[in-house]
Amino acid sequence: MLDVQLLRHDLARVADALALRGVTLDTARFEALERERKTVQTRTQALQATRNSLSKAIGAARSSGGDSAPLLAQAAELGDEQKRLEHELDDVQARLRDFLLELPNLTHPSTPAGRSAEDNIEVRRVGTPREFGFRVRDHVELGEGLGMLDFETAAKLSGARFSFLRGPLARVHRALAQFMLDTHVGEHGYTECYTPYIVDASALVGTTQLPKFEADMFAVIRGGRSPADGGERQYLISTAEITLTNSVRERILAADALPLKLTAHTPCFRSEAGSYGKDTRGMIRQHQFDKVELVQVVRPEDSYAALEELTRHAEAILVRLGLPYRVMALCTGDIGFASAKTYDLEVWLPGQSAYREISSCSNCEAFQARRMQARYRSAQGKPELVHTLNGSGLAVGRTLVALMENFQREDGSIAIPPALRPYLGGQELIARPA
Repeated sequence: MLDVQLLRHDLARVADALALRGVTLDTARFEALERERKTVQTRTQALQATRNSLSKAIGAARSSGGDSAPLLAQAAELGDEQKRLEHELDDVQARLRDFLLELPNLTHPSTPAGRSAEDNIEVRRVGTPREFGFRVRDHVELGEGLGMLDFETAAKLSGARFSFLRGPLARVHRALAQFMLDTHVGEHGYTECYTPYIVDASALVGTTQLPKFEADMFAVIRGGRSPADGGERQYLISTAEITLTNSVRERILAADALPLKLTAHTPCFRSEAGSYGKDTRGMIRQHQFDKVELVQVVRPEDSYAALEELTRHAEAILVRLGLPYRVMALCTGDIGFASAKTYDLEVWLPGQSAYREISSCSNCEAFQARRMQARYRSAQGKPELVHTLNGSGLAVGRTLVALMENFQREDGSIAIPPALRPYLGGQELIARPA
């Protein structure tokens, strides 16, 4: 959430900054809410001053033996008026908060200006796509040819955009997640976590999925058939960023506890609202997929160095697997709602002859922390908002897709990269059973 003081003191600059993202700030609505807030606060303060004077008069009347009854009656009336004004103030403050919750973060000056993904900037390219001496298959043809990727069964069970993996392919999927976790915990210094897969709405407000992106979430009703008959609405997580980042919600951390580096392997559930017709073939865009998430909670002055570090941690998985990729700096028109600056890692997929996103690494600065009231105690002893960062390290299913397509062989088998073989008992090849 944006700092309301920014809007109060420099509304035009905030409007210009949001315009870079293609967002039009309703300045008239904000100014109307501010006028209403100031009016109610002024009336409340004046009323409180009157009550204070009245209280002194009542004390004086009692001390002198005078009749204080009329003054007490007046004080009671003013008390009722003050309660009414307090309710008015709560209401306008709630509407102001709702207004702020709809606004995205301001982008960092180093974020490229642009309107769409076409304006993203390539930062670096690592590895060279392999040249094949045979017809290249995509992961769907490869997986179905091996008898290990079954979309028909998944559709019978759950509908479209689900996968059913069998045998060695399912084992490689599991091994990839273990390899990622071991690398991030053992070498990059993250603490592994096991977190809930279902969260309350308050957690999603903290990490910005709510209220704006509720359509992207899968909701479940607990304790009833609907909220109307007493059921509580909760949500399946779309990423472990939600649970890891919210672990510091409403906390004041000691300065020496930072940086806090957390990782978790979880399933992720996304409705993919608005993506109908996109990536309908295969495992690229699924309602359920696994991901190893990286989260860092840091001091504000350290967050941009932390973004570079976190991005390199995600890249390390691709490097060790021998998968060609590129790093893209997202432009102001393509960057995520909560992010001030984002790098996307895009892995090369021979079956599509294109680079596709496999990780998104973002610095949210204090945007999430302000919603969560996540703070640390500075050297001066004052509670200050932390900065939060997150990134995929990596999306497991898309890594499996990249592995299958990049290491395919002419006969339809798939070579296993050396870094992954220790997790598979030394196995070097995925081939169709004889």
